[in-house]
Amino acid sequence: MATTELERLAALLGSSTACADEPIRTPGSIQPHGFLFVLDEQLRITQLSENVQQWLGVAPEQLIGQTPTAWLDDGPASLVERLKQLAHDEPHPFHVGDLRLLGDRENLRFACTAHRSGNAFILEFEPVERSSHDAAASLYPLVHRFVAKLKHDASVEELCRFACTEFKQITGFGRVMAYRFDVGGNGKVLAETAGPGYDSYLGLCFPASDIPAQARTLYLANRIRVIPTADYHPVGLRAPASGEPLDLSFAGLRSVSPVHLQYMRNMGTQASMSISIVVQGQLWGMISCHDLAPRTVGLQTRTACELLGRILSLQIEARELQALAERQLQLRQLIVRMLSAMADEDSISEGLKAVPDALLGFGGACGAAIVFADQIELIGHTPAAGGVAALVDQLAGRGDRAEVFHSDNLGIDLPGLPGFDDIAGAMALSISELHPHYLIWFRPEVVRTVTWAGQPAKSLDERGVLNPRNSFESWQETSHGTSLPWESVELESARDLRAALLGIVLRKAEELAQLAGELSRSNKELEAFSYSVSHDLRAPLRHIAGYAELLGDFDGSNLSERGLRFLENIGDSARFAGTLVDNLLSFSQMGRAALHLSDVNLEALIEAIRQEMTPDYEGRDIHWKVDTLPIVVADAAFIHLALRNLLSNAIKYTRGREPAVIEVGTLPGEEETILFIRDNGVGFDMEYVGKLFGVFQRLHHVDEFEGTGIGLASVRRIIERHEGCVWAEGAPGQGATFYFSLPRHSYSSVM
Repeated sequence: MATTELERLAALLGSSTACADEPIRTPGSIQPHGFLFVLDEQLRITQLSENVQQWLGVAPEQLIGQTPTAWLDDGPASLVERLKQLAHDEPHPFHVGDLRLLGDRENLRFACTAHRSGNAFILEFEPVERSSHDAAASLYPLVHRFVAKLKHDASVEELCRFACTEFKQITGFGRVMAYRFDVGGNGKVLAETAGPGYDSYLGLCFPASDIPAQARTLYLANRIRVIPTADYHPVGLRAPASGEPLDLSFAGLRSVSPVHLQYMRNMGTQASMSISIVVQGQLWGMISCHDLAPRTVGLQTRTACELLGRILSLQIEARELQALAERQLQLRQLIVRMLSAMADEDSISEGLKAVPDALLGFGGACGAAIVFADQIELIGHTPAAGGVAALVDQLAGRGDRAEVFHSDNLGIDLPGLPGFDDIAGAMALSISELHPHYLIWFRPEVVRTVTWAGQPAKSLDERGVLNPRNSFESWQETSHGTSLPWESVELESARDLRAALLGIVLRKAEELAQLAGELSRSNKELEAFSYSVSHDLRAPLRHIAGYAELLGDFDGSNLSERGLRFLENIGDSARFAGTLVDNLLSFSQMGRAALHLSDVNLEALIEAIRQEMTPDYEGRDIHWKVDTLPIVVADAAFIHLALRNLLSNAIKYTRGREPAVIEVGTLPGEEETILFIRDNGVGFDMEYVGKLFGVFQRLHHVDEFEGTGIGLASVRRIIERHEGCVWAEGAPGQGATFYFSLPRHSYSSVM
């Protein structure tokens, strides 16, 4: 190696970013197994490689400015015509022909390829092997068999194994391997064919750092690269001093990085050829050919290999598109199952719980969570509800609910989540634009053991110089804390599911809004009807009760004992019906009348009600326990009615208790006042607590305790109109406690 080349290699290796910064497209030199001319638009030589004198016996300076007629021995007119037909947007070289050049001392023919680089023509010349015609003839059956065989191989791995065998036979290289790049750029060897004396790399991984990003881009553009010997001395270009560096991206003779040549020597490889596998416009992988000795690959063989590489790429793409379509179909079927189940149930949550296998299968998950605000439903193997709630808090804090969150390493992406010891991955789907509603899938940790072809980290020597890897012996690395990655098809299907769920939520919201409107209208109609009927029935019922009483007073002596009993029953029934009508009228008015808000002293109100109801419990032993009560903002008349109903019930249902104990107090609340009324009466079974506040709902027979069954319904309506809520606790024979809450905020908007 020349001194200047050693200096260049040392400079390149002196920085950890040298490989990324090296001008590999414009190296300023070529490999020495051929020579190169650069022609301008007038087909005059403007640049050429320094080794033309070795091949043609003509000094480089004698050819500068010459046209094909001066250096081409046969067919210059044909060459000129073909060059003029080269399109500016087609940079890939094509075979112009096998030409004989003037000055060639050995009477050789040279395979000439040409392509454009900007406004220049780049012509490359390589000596034609004497057996090239025989080699070309033998390639056709090999290519034909290769294409025919590809039709029958079912999997990508089988395609790669067959391709390695065929490429080895076509090229004669000692080892051929096919490897695929993962999402991180690391390459894994899927197939290999190697002769005696060659190390096997089957199943091993090569780190992404072995191929810098700009080299990958070049592999994508120019799909074949040949290095006949790793020990070649680069040949410089004779070029004008003021000219721009020549782009040799598509030149077959382009000189490669000295770092890569050292890499080959460290690997024990003297010759190499790489064929890119391109799938859907991305660099999917490589076919890499190695030999322990120098090896020249003729143009015909290279052309055949590039063609086979393109065919292999198309076959792999077809296999992957088929697998993708099958996976998409499977996910769509699972979406249909989930949507169908949700349509059959009253809620999204119930629908998904009805098809747990579809829910978990959709995410390829061990567990899932259905989150509606504070309500969390867990299916399968998941973190505890507290951990899921912590995850939801972090997701809600991210703000972007339109995107599907996914991670195969939660320990890094969302550190500190509690209870995620054996859960490493998650995919979360927001199903509301406003509220923290999520579907979340969980994946367990998968301990990965990767076997590298040598330790992947590059080393620095004592001078801080970056060295290519010099060992390719298998080296294992075990990683923890990650799950299987989320595939792009899964994420896209999750977005489709989200769109469908948002549509369902919107439709259900519209249906509920419509039902609420219809219910509101119906309630108003019922209230109007109830008010009208109640109002119209009051007078007749009073007449019945009054006339029954008058009949008893005036003609009671003429009636038998049986008749008097009947007359008394008529009066009692009329009075009960009148009370019922009065209560119904009052109940209907609660939904129609506006609230008149003011400060209400609950303690004074309780004392006033006790005084009003003294005749109802006169002669009974009742112990009253009334705590200090606050002042609230409410409608005084309505709150008076609610408290009177609750205290009346406490007095009524403690009948027979000696002594009866009635307690009135408050409980602490952050944004509300909570009042309770507790007694030691007959109580009730909590199984029927849902009936307590309904109209005409009674838990005790009318013969035991009188009442119309409207009082507690009135209490609920009053409290709900104040934006509060009411509830109860009890046990048979142990008494009951009734609670209601009143918010502490302003009621100026309440009507």
